[in-house]
Amino acid sequence: MNFVNKIIEHLKQFVRRIRTSIIRNIMKINFKPYTKPTIVFESFGGRQVSDSPFAIYMELKGNPNINCVWSIKLKQKEYCEQHNIPYVVRRSVKWVMNMQRARVWVMNTRVPKWVRKPDYVQYIQTWHGTPLKKLGLDIKKVTMPNTTTDLYHQNFIYETHRWDALITANAYSTNIFKNAFDFHGQFLEVGYPRNDKLINTSSDEILKLKKKLGISENKKVVMYAPTYRDNEFAAKGQYLFKMPFSIEKLLNKLGKDTILILRMHYLIVGKMDLTKYNGKVMDFSQYSDISDLFLISDLLITDYSSVFFDYAYLKRPIVFFPYDYHEYKDELRGFYLNYERDLPGEIAWNKEQLVYLTATALINNTNQISEKMQKFYKTFCALHSGRSSVAVSNYILKLLHSDMKL
Repeated sequence: MNFVNKIIEHLKQFVRRIRTSIIRNIMKINFKPYTKPTIVFESFGGRQVSDSPFAIYMELKGNPNINCVWSIKLKQKEYCEQHNIPYVVRRSVKWVMNMQRARVWVMNTRVPKWVRKPDYVQYIQTWHGTPLKKLGLDIKKVTMPNTTTDLYHQNFIYETHRWDALITANAYSTNIFKNAFDFHGQFLEVGYPRNDKLINTSSDEILKLKKKLGISENKKVVMYAPTYRDNEFAAKGQYLFKMPFSIEKLLNKLGKDTILILRMHYLIVGKMDLTKYNGKVMDFSQYSDISDLFLISDLLITDYSSVFFDYAYLKRPIVFFPYDYHEYKDELRGFYLNYERDLPGEIAWNKEQLVYLTATALINNTNQISEKMQKFYKTFCALHSGRSSVAVSNYILKLLHSDMKL
């Protein structure tokens, strides 16, 4: 049986190589753009239909003068069909045609180096977070496998030099991206479109969200959203993660009226068996809209993930659990902020502190905002008006109007 499986796997790899070769050759053809301007959206390499590209899509999808289409992985096909979202499956001939004949790409992560960008394409990069940890050229020692620091930097620059515009959430991000991405194109410092929902959603709508997600409205919700570790490599674009604290001890301290929801980084692979927790722990790692999870959560636990910059818009408690702080800071990435001084919440340096600080923050969660949070909000969140999607959509339409006289 093992021998048969190996033969099947070799055949699959052979077919993938042939398909990739065909796709790359088609991409070399000099196409003309579609007569009706097409915008291709992609989120997290086609893994989701989400994030800022989705918020922009929702603003533009009803415009009769343009076509909107999503670049997805095959697993998202059913979701798109259920929600009447036009799509093309990545690495298909139809996908190549749409990528090569579109007028605009709207993406939140990097596009493979071998994907050709025609001169008439405007590449709008939304990115996917305000940076805490070092990025791009600011990573002085790359520990990821199958690359070197120099090669990583070269590939990163190749990609960022293809961007025509880059969305940022604040002046802090703009200044970092200039150097970390070696980007000197058009900055759209308007806030992240995905965060419009955090500002515009009412309390009644939040209760409806909880019901939709199968959570009782009288339950308190703690969300755990860690990032991946560069040295926990599993395969290309995939990383492992081991739960660094006892879920049982945390749940016991928080009591029966609190549930824990998990949101792993999109690069983390593997699922936990949560059946023994009888519904008190729920995994929403594959849920498309993280903003919904922010809205239903009373408290966020994270480590070095940039999610706390977005969660801070809600001015709710955040507990940081950097269980491998010195290794991460000194050996893996490093930070732009002073982690021990500048964060908008309390830091748990061990498992016992994590349980205590989380329980305390939930009990004391009143309308009074901490001084730390107020200061942080003023620096990183105050720019956002709740209309970032509109601002970016208008920018895109202006580009198309200039080119096509729409």
